[in-house]
Amino acid sequence: MNSRRAKAIPPSTANKIMGYSSSKLAIMISISKLIGRETASRILVCSVFAISIASLLAACSTPSTRGSGYRSGGSAPSSYSSPIASFRSVSWQDLPGWQEDDLSQAWPAWLKSCDALRKRNSDINWRQVCAQAAHVSARDGRAIRQYFEGNFQAYEVRNSATGNESGLITGYYEPVMNGSQTRTANYTVPLYGLPNAWKGAKPSPAPSRAELMSSGVLRGSEIAWVQDPVAAAFMQIQGSGKIRLEDGRVLRLGYAGTNDQPFKSFAQWLLDRKEITRSQATMQGISAWAKSNPGRVEEMLNANPRFVFFKELPSNVSADLGPNGALGVPLTTERSIAIDLKAMPLGAPVFLSTTKPLSSQALQRLVMAQDTGKAIVGGVRADYYWGSGDSAGELAGRMKQDGKMWLLLPR
Repeated sequence: MNSRRAKAIPPSTANKIMGYSSSKLAIMISISKLIGRETASRILVCSVFAISIASLLAACSTPSTRGSGYRSGGSAPSSYSSPIASFRSVSWQDLPGWQEDDLSQAWPAWLKSCDALRKRNSDINWRQVCAQAAHVSARDGRAIRQYFEGNFQAYEVRNSATGNESGLITGYYEPVMNGSQTRTANYTVPLYGLPNAWKGAKPSPAPSRAELMSSGVLRGSEIAWVQDPVAAAFMQIQGSGKIRLEDGRVLRLGYAGTNDQPFKSFAQWLLDRKEITRSQATMQGISAWAKSNPGRVEEMLNANPRFVFFKELPSNVSADLGPNGALGVPLTTERSIAIDLKAMPLGAPVFLSTTKPLSSQALQRLVMAQDTGKAIVGGVRADYYWGSGDSAGELAGRMKQDGKMWLLLPR
C-alpha cells in the first residue's frame, strides 16, 4: 500500500500482516503477502505498498530451481544490467498476448512513468522516448502499439542464479475502511502518525510494536480511528489506505515511516502454532481466525515487531487516484507493479504473462514498474496492483501465481 503496499522507500505499491512486501489490509493478502509487505519503505519515499501481501506469499512458497528448456542467444541491453537478472532480446511475437492487449489501457500509466523518468539522470534514454510519447494520441491504440514497437526492444527476464524464466507473481491493493478522526463508540482502534517525541530524533531501532503499545509514547499521535485491529494491521503492511469518514469525506493516509524493526509474518506465526492451515494463510483466513479468537489478537499482532506510521495526505489529492508508489507517481489499477530494484529499473514498461488468482485464465498485459517493496525479491518477481477496496483486496489476497516478465528498454 505502498501500504502495499498504500510510497519510494520508503513510501506507497504492493505489494502487501500477514507478513509485510514482495517492497505492496490493503490488505493484501496472500500467503506470501501475509508474510510481509509494508510498502513502505520505498525509495525515499516509498510507497508503502508493495511490502504487503507479497511477503506472506513468499514465506509460504518454495521457489523453483531452474527453468526447463533454457535457451541462450539474443543480445543483452547495452544501457542496463542487473546483479540478479539476465536479459535476452526477443521479438514482439515472442510475447504471449502482446497483440491482444489493449495498450491504450496502459498508456496513462506510462505517461505517469514519464513524468518521473524525464526528471532523472540515467544511462537509459528515457527522455527521448518520453518526448516522443507526447505526440501519440491516447485514444489511438494502433499508434500506441507502433510507438512501443518502434522505440523499444523487448528483453526476456531470467533469474541469474537459476536461469529460470518463471517467478512468483503476487498481488496487492489499497485498503479502504470506515473510520473517524476522533475516537467514538464504533471506532476504537487508532492509526498513528510519528510520535511527537520522535520529530527531532527517532531512536534506532525504535521500540517494538508491543513496547510501543504499552509505553504511552504513541499517545497524542492518533490521526484516525477504525473498527478492526486486524484490518488496521493489514493497512500497515500495505503502507497506505483510505478512510471513509461519517460526513462523506475520504481521508487518504500515506506512509510516514517505521520503527525500523524487522517484519515477522502473522501467517507464519499462526502456521507455526498450527492455528491455521496453509490454505488458510491468507488475509481472509487470518481475519477469520481473529474473529474466532478475539482474546489472542494482540498476541498475534505483537508477533510482528514492525510498526508503520501514517501521515495525512493533502486534501487536494483526488480520492480516485491510487497511492503513490516508489517512483513517486500514483499507481494505476491493474497496470502498475512492484519489482525488485536490483532486477530492473523503476518506471520501466514491463510485459507480464501470468494467470488470474486461483485460475488458469491468462493475465497478459503491459504494466509499469512503479513501486517496490521489501518482500519483492528476485529477478522474475512482481507484485501486481489490483486497485482500491474490498474487491481488489479479495483478488490481491488470493494471488500467488507463476509468471514471466519481459523488460522494455529504449532502442
